[in-house]
Amino acid sequence: MLKRTTALIAGSALLAVPAVTLVAAPASADVERSGACGGGRYELSVDREGAGWEVNADLDRVAPGSRWRVVLKHDGRTFYSKVRTADREGDLDVERFRRDTAGKDSFRLVAKRVNGKATCARTITVA
Repeated sequence: MLKRTTALIAGSALLAVPAVTLVAAPASADVERSGACGGGRYELSVDREGAGWEVNADLDRVAPGSRWRVVLKHDGRTFYSKVRTADREGDLDVERFRRDTAGKDSFRLVAKRVNGKATCARTITVA
């Protein structure tokens, strides 16, 4: 009886450790926002990556061949500003890395269609 009780306690402890680890893990700083833009969709995501942030801006299902001015800002300062052309599927992607700064970090996407009225913008703040 003692062996069975010891085995049951040991087995329960092994099962409880992963559950406690999952609950005790720090909250993820990964944030993603999306919305409608120029007949398609945009997505801005900011993911913790080592000592900084991976910033991804995507436009999907916009007009193939359409040109967009894509601007990315970190704490109000522009770190990316280029005109990009949507591929034949109507997609364009921008991926950049930014070092972490003191306090909260704020990232902003502004995408404006060249020679068009469509504009989309979104800000994400992470700690």
